[in-house]
Amino acid sequence: MGIELGRASTDRSAGGDAGRAIPRWVDRRLWPLLATIGLIAVGMASTTWWGPWLLGKPAWSLPDDLWATLAAAQRLLHGNLGGLYTPPTRLITFPGAAVILIPLVAVIDAAGVSLQVQNAHNLHPAAWLLAGPYEIALSAVALFAADALAEHLGADRAKRAALAGASAVALWSVSVRWGHPEDAAAVGLLLYAILALSKARTGRAAWLTGAAVAIQPLVLLALPVVAVVVEPRRLAGFLARAAGPAAVLLGAAAAANWSATFHAVTSQPNWITVDQATPWASLAPHAGNGQAVAAGPARILAILVACGCALVAGRRWRAARGAPWSPDVLAEVLWWTAVALALRSLFEPVMVAYYLWPALAVALIAASRSWSRLIPASAAAVVLTLVSQLTLHGAWSWWTPMVAGLALTLYLARTPGSLQATPVEE
Repeated sequence: MGIELGRASTDRSAGGDAGRAIPRWVDRRLWPLLATIGLIAVGMASTTWWGPWLLGKPAWSLPDDLWATLAAAQRLLHGNLGGLYTPPTRLITFPGAAVILIPLVAVIDAAGVSLQVQNAHNLHPAAWLLAGPYEIALSAVALFAADALAEHLGADRAKRAALAGASAVALWSVSVRWGHPEDAAAVGLLLYAILALSKARTGRAAWLTGAAVAIQPLVLLALPVVAVVVEPRRLAGFLARAAGPAAVLLGAAAAANWSATFHAVTSQPNWITVDQATPWASLAPHAGNGQAVAAGPARILAILVACGCALVAGRRWRAARGAPWSPDVLAEVLWWTAVALALRSLFEPVMVAYYLWPALAVALIAASRSWSRLIPASAAAVVLTLVSQLTLHGAWSWWTPMVAGLALTLYLARTPGSLQATPVEE
């Protein structure tokens, strides 16, 4: 009888714990959850209601770039792997960007909704009512990863609330304004990989990094910084896992259509007549009858510079390899990750406003332990996000203030020891 009562008490306790599991998670991640809900509400209202009204336009204000990626996802859903990199997809990133949209496209197809691009005869594409909340929620992976890292850094709830608010404003540029959830999802996975490394979970970190690379290779800029914190004996396995998912997806796409895949992934054309040309545009190889440039070479240069940053910074982290990190080490790794991600904006021949976001997002996390860094860094990130949406003509007129604003944000978010040499622990 006593055993039965004890067992019943244990069962009730276990049931109670299970019943409280979701509320505990909600309480723990309350701020990114509220930020996500707010971003979805503001995003949908601004694109379908008051945004067009303020502009005096009858059409919804939709992110044009998303529709091409949706077309790629639809082709994957229907087994047309060879069409992944052919018009009208305009896909130049890795296949994972389309893979993460397959569930959305499946629902859109099941609902019988058209994926027709917005035009004079289709001012209010019904697909956006499904695509908008999905892609914004998918982008919010970065908000939850940021909160988890800030919690691990020891930031209190008030600072995490401020971080969630500033991060959501910056994320608006990527998700609502430009429609690139793959950028946010990849950075979010990279952040979770860094969190796993900080807890000495190298295998999990490797697979998370691999998933991030497969979705958007911009995270390759941060890979050297992450790699220098991995134990040398585990580095080969880490890099193999990090390369695996992208290699499998790219291999399948190349087998189905080699020429289209190779051209899109290696040249990565960007249109100087549509986006903001930078001083590097005159040095980049031209394509598309002079209307586009190949961004691939500049991105390789940025990766090489990122390797140099990793060598400079990584000497201080030798003692952290294979062991749980202190909050100071984690903050430094995050700050240098932000610096590495910022190199894309420094060397890119043609820029778009959302290219600034990855560095801003990670820099804000590094600053989250101190109000003296978080407040000014958040203000700089928000202002830069809003100002970057302006269109200015001339190779220097837009790029110069954007790079200066990015540098200012990084400086304000800097952590003690991030800019000066510290003794190496042997």
